[in-house]
Amino acid sequence: MIFGYSFVIQHHRRPLRGLRVPLRVAHLSDLHIGFFIRQGSVRRWVEATLAQEPDLIVITGDLTDSGRKHQVLPTLAELQKLQAPLGTWAVWGNHDYRFSGYQPRYPDRVAAFGKSSASPPKVPMLPPRDLEASLRELGIHFLHNAGTQLRTDLYLAGVEDLWHGEPDVDKALEGYRDDAACLLICHNPDYLYQVPRSVDLTLCGHTHGGQVVLPWYGPVFTSSLYGQKFAGGWVDDPVPAFISRGLGVSTAPLRVACPAELVIHEFVPVQ
Repeated sequence: MIFGYSFVIQHHRRPLRGLRVPLRVAHLSDLHIGFFIRQGSVRRWVEATLAQEPDLIVITGDLTDSGRKHQVLPTLAELQKLQAPLGTWAVWGNHDYRFSGYQPRYPDRVAAFGKSSASPPKVPMLPPRDLEASLRELGIHFLHNAGTQLRTDLYLAGVEDLWHGEPDVDKALEGYRDDAACLLICHNPDYLYQVPRSVDLTLCGHTHGGQVVLPWYGPVFTSSLYGQKFAGGWVDDPVPAFISRGLGVSTAPLRVACPAELVIHEFVPVQ
């Protein structure tokens, strides 16, 4: 029950429209490097990922969980080993913005909110630029409402965080041709209601599977407006998506009946 190095490797096989040759994707999410997650855990996750020999690695947000550089930066070097033929691609999650502190994109919105407020409003924040620069040096690419043609039969898109970014899936899909498969990486599954059907599959994280799952009740808390609907696994409503339980932990260093997971997707052409 207490979270340590324990995690499972989940394999899923799914046909994907537009693919002409198979594609193996390693899906990591919610590493939460910082308060509870340190170098040993990340090293194990990286080694397990590489052992699966993926064509592509994606990280669907919340790479970090602390604004304290001394807790985060020493561990980042482990991520440099995350290499795959089609690269390692990521989007930010809500926790990642803690690395640089609260930096609103529009300060006037905060000022208008009033000085007497106990907590700031949820307005778009600036991405943690110094953290991103460090990760780019390690070979991790970020998609900010952008996409890239990784293969002639594969387009990968990514959007900003729903809570602290300004996600724009239309902008992310500007370069997409509909004769290829389209994968979207997105941290928060609540954004699925804004994803068009032209996206073949969206990969998300954020909800941790609930992190603590009780008998007869299910996930205790998912940080989703839709309760347990997006706790984890496959969904087809409102659009096809897979929601990872993630690898790290947040708030408390434990998981109950909800093991951390490294997800390996085997996508194959539609027969």
